[in-house]
Amino acid sequence: MYKSSFQQVAILGGGPSALFIVKRFVARAIPELSITIFEKDDRLGYGMPYGQNGAADEHVTNVSGNEIPELMSDLADWIKKVPKDTLDKYHIDPDNFNDYKVLPRLLFGQYLNEQFNLLLKQARENGIETTVYYKSKVVDVIDEPIKKNVKVLLEDKRKFDFDRVIICTGHLWPVRNEGNVRGWFDSPYPPAKISIKADHAVAIRGSSLTAIDAIRTLGRHNGTFEKIDGKLCFRADTPNFKIDMYSRNGLLPAVRFHLEDSHLGKETVLPVDEVKTIRDQNEGFLPLDYVFEKNFKAGILKQDPEFYQQIKDMDMETFVDWIMEQREQADPFELLKQEYAEAEQSIRKRESVYWKEMLAILSFAMNYPAKYFSAEDWLRLQKKLMPLISVVIAFVPQSSAETLLAMHQAGKLDLHAVGEDGSFEPGEDGGVVIDGIHYQTFVDCIGQPHLKYEELPYPSLLKNRTLSPARLRFRNPERGRELTTVGQQKAVSYDQGHYYVTVPGVSINDSFQAVDEFNALNERIYIMAVPFIGGFNPDYSGLDFCEAASKAIIDSL
Repeated sequence: MYKSSFQQVAILGGGPSALFIVKRFVARAIPELSITIFEKDDRLGYGMPYGQNGAADEHVTNVSGNEIPELMSDLADWIKKVPKDTLDKYHIDPDNFNDYKVLPRLLFGQYLNEQFNLLLKQARENGIETTVYYKSKVVDVIDEPIKKNVKVLLEDKRKFDFDRVIICTGHLWPVRNEGNVRGWFDSPYPPAKISIKADHAVAIRGSSLTAIDAIRTLGRHNGTFEKIDGKLCFRADTPNFKIDMYSRNGLLPAVRFHLEDSHLGKETVLPVDEVKTIRDQNEGFLPLDYVFEKNFKAGILKQDPEFYQQIKDMDMETFVDWIMEQREQADPFELLKQEYAEAEQSIRKRESVYWKEMLAILSFAMNYPAKYFSAEDWLRLQKKLMPLISVVIAFVPQSSAETLLAMHQAGKLDLHAVGEDGSFEPGEDGGVVIDGIHYQTFVDCIGQPHLKYEELPYPSLLKNRTLSPARLRFRNPERGRELTTVGQQKAVSYDQGHYYVTVPGVSINDSFQAVDEFNALNERIYIMAVPFIGGFNPDYSGLDFCEAASKAIIDSL
């Protein structure tokens, strides 16, 4: 047994990220450890997606039980213990439920809450002191290097000192026009605020899972869904109710299918030694093309040789253009029908759609070494690959696809492409104006934005320069110089002989430790707050991310 260099640990936020941090602490059985959790709501485990702040009865998860990391109880076993009236509310038959089915999000939140409480009980039994402060909003974090501790300040003026602080505050939806512009909603969360009757057209920006959340809520409150001859149909309550979606490329996300590897290739993440070797050969950079070949095309060759023959000579841009062109040529709702049928067959036969699965694996695998991309590769990633990834690996549940198709068939849902230059401006009388068309109700559904370093809600970390903005160096200085002459001066900077692009969020290392402007890591502060690490971790969503990131943090501790 060893004595650790820290005893008092604070976890800011009590959602799924914190759940997996606690799980790791319990598994390691670190002696003399005290864990304090600050949660702004009154329950643990739910976070934004699985509680009232992010879901209502109509919302379902986009993962099934077999796809979530192992917790205290198997999900299918847990369902059998849920009270009958709760199961009846969600039309769930426990005898017909298995780990391949999705759950209502609020019910899944109950599951995570129970898992968290079981973990805390086990922690106490293992001698780990645990304290939870509910309804406690953290308003500042102050690093004190001389004292070698971190001070946490609450909204009610209470102060606490800790050896280590792990920031797990989860999703954050900045308020920009909401409240000042009538009929404008900066996000669809909490869904209660858009649970409105609308005898008019509603505009939605985006077409991803966030947009689908808004559509399910608005559909439920403005009409009736019923099965007719086995097909879901929609009937609006008022003649003028309609939803117009606007997205950059006019595409709908793909439907969830059977995953051969339900945990998306955790073993395919590039080993640390391999990353170091490749970086040593490439001036300290990890080439995006190397990751694309290793974590995507190599998997396709192994799993689907026939498909590989079609793409073997394609680079990343060519592949993305090829796939996107096929999607853009098809009517989005007709394509949704086709992919729904493909997904049904995939699930029935338990056979994957390999290229889509490998794209999800690529997204997961490149997340952690992305901080070693050059600025040029990061810009390529954002412009080309991430738009495709966001469409294909959204894994829209079947019931959500049925909702979209039913509302479209009823003439109450359409999708429009606005291109790169589409504008969404507040109307003079409220609402929004999109390409000259005025809507009195607008819901911004582009998903969790990657927030800037300056938007971190802990002023002392910024004032004392404990943290630094995330940035990536240009491998070719000429490219950086070019961008400073074409209106990118704010994003591109010149420092000590090198050009850099500033990317969203804060700078962190592989262990999610804060890094200051002198590239010195801070061993006291860890940042797992998803809106603020998007620059160095471009795909940070889901429980798989929570599990993997928690391992990196606890390994470092």
